[in-house]
Amino acid sequence: MAVCRRLSGAELREVLGPAQGLLFDCDGVLWAGERAVPGAPELVERLRRSGKAALFVSNNSRRSVAELERRFSRLGFRGVRGEHVFSSALCSALFLRQRLLGGGGNGGGRVFVLGGEGLRGEVRDAGLRLAGEGEPLSGGAEPVRAVLVGYDDQFTFAKLSRACGYLRDPQCILVATDPDPWHPLSDGQRTPGTGSLTAAVETASGRKALVVGKPNTYMFDCIVERFGVDPSRTLMVGDRLETDILFGKNCGLSTILTLTGVSRLEEAQAYMASDSAAAKDLVPDYYVDSIADLIPGLDE
Repeated sequence: MAVCRRLSGAELREVLGPAQGLLFDCDGVLWAGERAVPGAPELVERLRRSGKAALFVSNNSRRSVAELERRFSRLGFRGVRGEHVFSSALCSALFLRQRLLGGGGNGGGRVFVLGGEGLRGEVRDAGLRLAGEGEPLSGGAEPVRAVLVGYDDQFTFAKLSRACGYLRDPQCILVATDPDPWHPLSDGQRTPGTGSLTAAVETASGRKALVVGKPNTYMFDCIVERFGVDPSRTLMVGDRLETDILFGKNCGLSTILTLTGVSRLEEAQAYMASDSAAAKDLVPDYYVDSIADLIPGLDE
C-alpha cells in the first residue's frame, strides 16, 4: 500500500538507482505556462547522462508532438525528441488508427474532431481522414466512424449537435483524449477541460466515451511498444492524483507526486486515511516539493 512519504536523503538513491527510466507529466511538473520549473531542465539532462530514460506523458491535447518538441527546446530542455513524447492527442490518433484501419476495424471512415489544429494534425498524420475535409461536392463521402473529443476552446452548440448526429449511427464510436475536467490558469482561475466537453457529448448523445489518456493504460501500452520499458523499474512523476498517480498505479509503476501543480499534499493524505479502496489507489508512493528535489539522487 502506498504511504505518501517525502522522498529525500538516502532513500532518493535507493529509489532512483535501480530505475531504468522516469515518466513525467508536463504541465505543472516540468513547466507552468511558459516558464520551466526551476531545476527541471537540469534533472532531464542529468537523467540522460545517467543512462536513464526520460519520457513524457501528457493529457494535454492542444498541441501536436512537433509543437511540444519545440516547446521543450524553447524552455531549455535539451535533447528531448518527439519520439520521447506521448500526448493524449498522439495516442488518441494511434488508437483510432488501430480501431478504424486495423485488422479488427470496420474498414475506415472519417473522424469528426472536437478540438484544435494540434489534435487534428495528429489524426491526419495517423493516416485518418477528417469529416469536412476533402469531401466530394457531389456527396458520397465516407461515413463518419468516430467522434473524437479533445480540448476545444471553440466548442459550440452547433458542434455538439453535429457530434450527436454522427453518434446516432451505432457504428460510430465516441472517443475522448482525456478525462481532465478543468485546467488551472496562471491567474488562479480555471478553464473547462476535455472531461467537461466529453460530459456534454455523452449527455446529449446517450453514449459513453472511450477515454484514451491517463489514468487509462493505453498511453503506457504505446510507450511499451516503442521502448519496451519494464514497469517494475519505471517511475511515474506527476502533479495530479486522479490522473497521473492513478495512471502509475494502473500500470504497475512506483509513483511520485510533485507539489508544483494541481494536487496538494493534504488531498493525498486524506485519500490515504480513507476507508475506500478506490481512494487509496490515488495515494502516491512518494512526494517531493519539486522535481528538482530528485537531482541529488542521481550520479554526477
